[in-house]
Formats: sequence, C-alpha cells, structure tokens
Amino acid sequence: MPKLWSETIEAHRRAVRNAILDATVALVAQHGLLAVTMSQIAEETGIGRATLYKYFPDVEAILIAWHERQIAGHLEYLTEARDRAAGPRERLEAVLEAYALISHGSHGHHDTELAAFLHRGEQVVRARRQVRDLIRDLLADAAQTDDVRRDVPPDDLAGYCVSALAAAGSLPSRAAVLRLVAVTLDGLRPPR
Repeated sequence: MPKLWSETIEAHRRAVRNAILDATVALVAQHGLLAVTMSQIAEETGIGRATLYKYFPDVEAILIAWHERQIAGHLEYLTEARDRAAGPRERLEAVLEAYALISHGSHGHHDTELAAFLHRGEQVVRARRQVRDLIRDLLADAAQTDDVRRDVPPDDLAGYCVSALAAAGSLPSRAAVLRLVAVTLDGLRPPR
C-alpha cells in the first residue's frame, strides 16, 4: 500500500475514533451514563453500528478511551508548560499553575456518576504517578539551585503539591486558583 494511502486511512480512522469519543461523552452528559446505547452513538456519529463495533466493543470502552485521551492531553499540557519556562524555579511554577488550572477546569464538566466511573481505572493511577514524578523531578532540580527547600525529600514535596492543588477544583475563579498556587509555592521555599 502506498505511504500516502496508508496515512490517509490512518487519519480517517483517527477522525472517526475522535468523533465516536466526542459523541459518546456528549450523549452521556445529556442522557446519563446508563442510558446511552451503541445505537445512539452510531447515529450521533453518523456511522453504522457495524462500523462502531469495529472500533469499540461497548460504551464503557469508548468512555475509557475518551478519558485516556483527556489524560494524555493534560500530561502533554504539563510537559509543554515545563518546556516553555526558562529556569528550574520557573519550570516548577509553570507546571504547578498548569496543574492547578487543569484541576480547576476538570471539575463540573461531568456528573459524579461519570467521574466515579472514570476515576476507578488503572489509567488514572498511572497518570497521577506521572504527574507526581514530573513535579518531583522539577522540585529536585529547583532544590539544586536553592529555589526549593532541601529539608524535605522531593517526593514528599510532590505529594504536598498534588494534594494542595487538588483543592483548585472547588475554587470559584482563576484568581483564587492562582492564589492557591502562590500559597503552595510559599510552602516550598527554603527555611530561613
């Protein structure tokens, strides 16, 4: 098969897969987790049921794939925030702010039934570990330049950051989120 042909087929498959994911989440938001059927998803996506089943065996698999896509996007966003910043302290600040904004924005988009379903999976545990490791590494780098305290291990400080910034989900505004980030960063300063 020519390379252009296989790339075109792959792009089409990605587009169909993304349309399935987006349609499913929209239907779940509209009708509830247990009310959505594969027939509804196929109709909403504009594909036949047989085609839908070539991509996913059931609604649960679609939702898990959608959530994995969301997680991958969040991790990419954090990595980009890190890579745009200059020094160790700036990289840490950028990632903590990005993480807090993700936490703030990710709440309220889904009902508790869907959130409970999605957050029980292994992909969430893996993603949390990746975020914590990213923050831990940034803390270790910032400690080397005396921008972060050294009397607490970076892994413990990473746990502190993740836990503190999880509170961003319940805050009313972006300004409140940024204040939370500032308070979290204050807790990382080296003791005088």
